Amino acid sequence: MLKVKPHPDYPPEEGRYIRGNDFSPVAVAIILNTDADKIPPEIERLVRAGAESGAALSGTLQTPNIGFEKIICNVVANPNIRYLILGGPESEGHQTGQALKALMANGVDEKKKIIGTDALHPFLYNVPAEFIERFRKQVMLIDLQFQGDPEIMRKAVWSCFQENPVEFMGYTVHDAGAYPEPPLSGSLTWQVTQPWCVPSDEKEQEAVKRAKEIMERLRNQSK
Repeated sequence: MLKVKPHPDYPPEEGRYIRGNDFSPVAVAIILNTDADKIPPEIERLVRAGAESGAALSGTLQTPNIGFEKIICNVVANPNIRYLILGGPESEGHQTGQALKALMANGVDEKKKIIGTDALHPFLYNVPAEFIERFRKQVMLIDLQFQGDPEIMRKAVWSCFQENPVEFMGYTVHDAGAYPEPPLSGSLTWQVTQPWCVPSDEKEQEAVKRAKEIMERLRNQSK
């Protein structure tokens, strides 16, 4: 099977993840529904099970906006990643798991809102539409949400490595090799420290744009 080198900038986005085998066909995202400094042991065990089993990236995921955008940027920069395993609990309010499943099934609308989700602020403003569609085509979602056993996670990652198709919890998986298009690389166009504050409509987007323009003029005047 064909494997390729990821983009030189891979992974372009930082996050709470462990980088493993760059030629692995699978990445792992475990939903975190607590503060980042209070990660429960059971979540840590799932993340480590993914990494120790050979995942390219294994980490936690909180929000269906900035969190998704970081995953998208990192995955499309590595065509070897063909599966995304979702694990962990649901995040009340954010509805992160539901939103990720909706993204994979339905994509986004013309405003980059994830179609078919009740999540709060499910907008992917900071990545190109090209990246979103490439992500949806490149990876298959394996839904292990609410499955808390690290051994199930290990078996899932192992299954994705197999040369010939195998059955795993209703999925038929195997390592088909790299996605047949070059890696894409790019970072988020608007970094925020509070993902829930992403502008939720066109008026808020325009206000952010005007604020940036004013700040840029002020910086130029002070030079």
